[in-house]
Amino acid sequence: MAIDPQAAVHATVAVPSIPRDEEGPVFREPWEAQAFAMALALHARGLFTWTEWAAALATEIKRAQAAGDADTGETYYRHWLATLENLIAEKGVTTAATLHRYRDAWDHAADRTPHGAPIELRPVDFRH
Repeated sequence: MAIDPQAAVHATVAVPSIPRDEEGPVFREPWEAQAFAMALALHARGLFTWTEWAAALATEIKRAQAAGDADTGETYYRHWLATLENLIAEKGVTTAATLHRYRDAWDHAADRTPHGAPIELRPVDFRH
């Protein structure tokens, strides 16, 4: 999923906590960029405003901090992903149960995939 540079700039202005350098958002892992791109795409489709997103992200970060997250910045995109999952469930795009089902399937697929190989989600991954 490619990131629209103009949309990324707009997001970094609207959500000032996004980790970035002088060129734009920075990511430590490919999944972080993918989560960011998914949020950009859903925003572009009108699922949420950046104001709504920023409020939901702040709530998620506060919840995580209350649960013991040291907020060193290393978990920022975990909060981003949790916010994305919460919003799409709240908006009726999918259910929390479906999200959990797919998360469990991906965990199973990752466990059976050799290191360095692409992870493929297969029907068998949903049976665990």
